[in-house]
Amino acid sequence: MNLMNIVEKEFAVKNDFPKFMAGDTVTVHYKIKEGNKERIQQFRGVVIQRSGEQHTETFTVRKMSGNIGVERIFPVASPFIDKIEVNKHGKVRRARIFYLRDLTGKKARIRERKF
Repeated sequence: MNLMNIVEKEFAVKNDFPKFMAGDTVTVHYKIKEGNKERIQQFRGVVIQRSGEQHTETFTVRKMSGNIGVERIFPVASPFIDKIEVNKHGKVRRARIFYLRDLTGKKARIRERKF
């Protein structure tokens, strides 16, 4: 057995986040510490990729602020993530939807997945 795997299991942080994938619209409630105060900031956008595995897994969320695209990478095992809400499940054909960066207006819409 690999020694790194043993150490990773020992320090793993268990989070109960809902299942989401690329194309989903999520709201990430992120704790921000300013001086001695702590507040929760919401970052709502489309998940454009998930990468890594187990405790090194990250996901990238893209939102439009005005007409400027803002992307933020969140580690899944971060203690600063308070909760993740899935607002909409999107129907996409790829795991990494970087083509969304070049699209604007109605072309940048993602169809909703039906259950």
